[in-house]
Amino acid sequence: MPVELTYYGHACFGLKGGGATLLIDPFLTGNPLAAVSADEVEADYILVSHAHGDHLGDAVAIAQRTGATIVGNHEIAIYAGNQGLTAHGLHIGGGWDFPFGRIKLTIAHHGSSFPDGSYGGNPCGFLLTIEGKNIYHACDTGLFYDMKLIGEEGIELAILPIGDNYTMGPKDALRAVKLIEPTVVIPIHYDTFDVIKQDPTDFARAVEAETKARCLVLKPGESYSL
Repeated sequence: MPVELTYYGHACFGLKGGGATLLIDPFLTGNPLAAVSADEVEADYILVSHAHGDHLGDAVAIAQRTGATIVGNHEIAIYAGNQGLTAHGLHIGGGWDFPFGRIKLTIAHHGSSFPDGSYGGNPCGFLLTIEGKNIYHACDTGLFYDMKLIGEEGIELAILPIGDNYTMGPKDALRAVKLIEPTVVIPIHYDTFDVIKQDPTDFARAVEAETKARCLVLKPGESYSL
């Protein structure tokens, strides 16, 4: 069965597969490029990579409305639980088999703090196995050589930031593609703010010229079937 992905802007995706609907890093309210509002999305599980406002975003409000389980690091799980929400906490390198598939937390070189400035735990990326397909959402990170180890899992889809300033820029993201060797790459985390303006088509051309991967540039609201 296919996994259906919809890009909502910035780092946010909706995924449908394994009999469940997942939402990753739902920064919708206050996102000038968001394709939908927080009231329009559904979720059984909400994955939160770190506690910065442009990733934690509307997770709490959506979970309150939908009853979704929030999945993230231990600190984010505690934060969600203190607000009466169902949560499942993991830590870097740990994974868990959910009814729809498996989630493993990967390294992410970044920071993490809640909107009030309190510590948000270690940031992470997500290695998802759904319907037998491996999807790596790097979330907010710089380049790191252990991406090669992630690639050894056999990655059908890699979702990589290219915005620079806060994360990898296009040059480092291209190096990441060479380490991971995915089948398909989708660039994210660009153009939302002036400081992360990039041309994703330039990145796509470089990926397809220098690697065997296909690079798919999605506009907010567009979908891809894996």
